[in-house]
Amino acid sequence: MQRTKAVEGAVETAIVANMRKRDHMRAFFRRTTALAAFVSLLWAVQVVNWIIGYGFNPAFGLIPRHVSGLDGVIAMPLLHASFAHLMANTPPLLVMGGLLAATATRALPAVNAVVIGLGGGLVWLFGSSAIHIGASGLIFGWFGFLVARGLVDRSLITLGATLLVGFLYGSILWGVLPGQPGVSWEAHLFGAIAGAAAAFLIRTHVHTPRLRDVNLE
Repeated sequence: MQRTKAVEGAVETAIVANMRKRDHMRAFFRRTTALAAFVSLLWAVQVVNWIIGYGFNPAFGLIPRHVSGLDGVIAMPLLHASFAHLMANTPPLLVMGGLLAATATRALPAVNAVVIGLGGGLVWLFGSSAIHIGASGLIFGWFGFLVARGLVDRSLITLGATLLVGFLYGSILWGVLPGQPGVSWEAHLFGAIAGAAAAFLIRTHVHTPRLRDVNLE
C-alpha cells in the first residue's frame, strides 16, 4: 500500500513538473514572438519614416522640458535617425530581449513600463536641448535590469544572464558618458538607472534555487 502511494505521488509530481515545463515553454514562445514583433515594428516604422523624410523624428521625438515633446517618452524607442542607427540597435535588442524572455516572468510589462517611463521621464526633465530618438535607452534599461537583477536575485539563471550580458555588452557602459556628438548619452544613463531601479522594485521570480551563501560585496 505504501509503495503504491509512493508511486502514485511520484507520478503526480512528474505530471505537475511536465505541466509547469510546458507552461514555461509556452510563455517563452509568447515572449519571443512579442520581441520579434516589436523589432519588426521598429523596422516598419523606420521604412515609413525614411519615406517621409524622417518627419516622425521632430514630430514624435523626445524634446526635454517641452510639453510637445513629452509624447517622445513613449515614442523615442520607435524612432531612429537612419537604417545604420537601427541596424546597430537590433542585435542587442534581440540578445537582451531574448535573455529577458528566457529568465523573467509575468513582471516583464511592469519592468518595461519602469524602463520606458522612468528613463524617458528623466531624459525629458534633465536631457540636453535636442530631439532624443532611438531604442538605445531601452537597450541600456534592459542591460541595467539584467545586471542588477543578477545581484538582487542571486539565482543560477539570473547570475548566468548577468555574466553573459556583461561579457557581450559590458563595453556599452562607456555610452553613459557625455562627449559623443549626436549620441543621447542621457538616454543611455537614465535608461540604465531605470533598469537597475526596476530590478530592485519589481521581483521577477525565476524557477531555480538561489545561491544563498554567495557574498557579492
